[in-house]
Amino acid sequence: MTNWPNLSFGAWGLNIVVQVIVYTFVVLAALGVGATAYFGLAFSPVEAGLAAFVFAGLGILSIERTLRRRAEARLEKAIEDLSRLLATDAQAGAVLSQRVNQLADQDAGKRLQVVEADISVLGTVIRQVAEAVAEIEEQRTPSASRPAPREAAPAPEEIEPTIPPDAVRRALADDRLAVHVQPVLTLPQRRVHGYDLVPRLMLDGGEVAEPQDFLPRNGGEDIRRQVDGASLLEAIAIARRARSAGQTVVLFVPLSRATLADRMSREQHLSSLEANRTIAQSVVFLLADTDWQALNEAERIGAGQLVRVGATFALGAVRSLRSDIAALVGQGVRALRVDAGTFLSDPQALTDFHISDVASYLARFGVDLVVTGVGAEEQILELIEDGVDLAQGPHLARPEPARSDLASERPRAIGQLRRAEG
Repeated sequence: MTNWPNLSFGAWGLNIVVQVIVYTFVVLAALGVGATAYFGLAFSPVEAGLAAFVFAGLGILSIERTLRRRAEARLEKAIEDLSRLLATDAQAGAVLSQRVNQLADQDAGKRLQVVEADISVLGTVIRQVAEAVAEIEEQRTPSASRPAPREAAPAPEEIEPTIPPDAVRRALADDRLAVHVQPVLTLPQRRVHGYDLVPRLMLDGGEVAEPQDFLPRNGGEDIRRQVDGASLLEAIAIARRARSAGQTVVLFVPLSRATLADRMSREQHLSSLEANRTIAQSVVFLLADTDWQALNEAERIGAGQLVRVGATFALGAVRSLRSDIAALVGQGVRALRVDAGTFLSDPQALTDFHISDVASYLARFGVDLVVTGVGAEEQILELIEDGVDLAQGPHLARPEPARSDLASERPRAIGQLRRAEG
């Protein structure tokens, strides 16, 4: 009532007029009741006035009750509208939070890596265009000023092993095969990324023969199959030990075409991985790039079977990175290895990309570049400048025996392999 002077004569004024008219009729009706009681019913003036007052009070109470019900109905409707608006806001907030969670779940780091790889590839293309223009300019100069063309480096000749196959078979029969491990380190931290399983032959007098000294180049498939099988069993034992300790380890296990071509050896590999599916992803089969290129249809089917049980492949001694990387990834290849000498001194023999863009280009497809044969600290510094993340070589770490608590499993495994070959 204190705000009446500040209100315009609109809806509020109309309501006041209606209420005044209603109350006027109530008062007139009360006076009529009092007059009727006084003149018609012979009430005393006091009784007639009391009857009129009671009638007026009842009328006013009835009107106020009706007005209160209307006000409560309007209030309930307003509350319902407000609750509906709050529900709509809550739904919009839920949709917004869902979209925010979707944005938070997206891995922006990988997308940025892809963008960086694309930018580096674009830079490589621009650099190649500049080099092509420079070559055109050089062709316009006199021939006497041109440098002599560089001859391609000849492919290294394969050296036959110094230990004859018969001696190797006798050593395997005597359980003198030892599987050592050589770490693959990350740069520049030099932390362990994984381990290469390096088979070595224990000779008389305590000497140790490296794989290139006893593994046959031509023939001797039975020897290679036994060595591959023993390396896989050793890898499974190491992976089990690491898993029981709550750790994960990446193991590069040597594999040859002799194992892929032999049905029994291939089935033994598959059964070993099937029985250890929880650690199959820790196994990366290391196959020479020349052997990978020479696989026939049956051998590629066997390689695909190994991939289906969770294993992957790494190609060693890669002579060219001009392959279809996407196709290699589809075949289960997850790492490519190049020699440090060729990669640093003659990168044009490996790829058309700039040397600093090779690792990022392969990372775009999820393929690791491992530079092997690192023999000096200067090479490590150059690899770090070129963006290489993984390296291996005698300067970083040499092959060492596996843990002594796993050595007891090795003779039994080799004996099982020898009986299977028989």
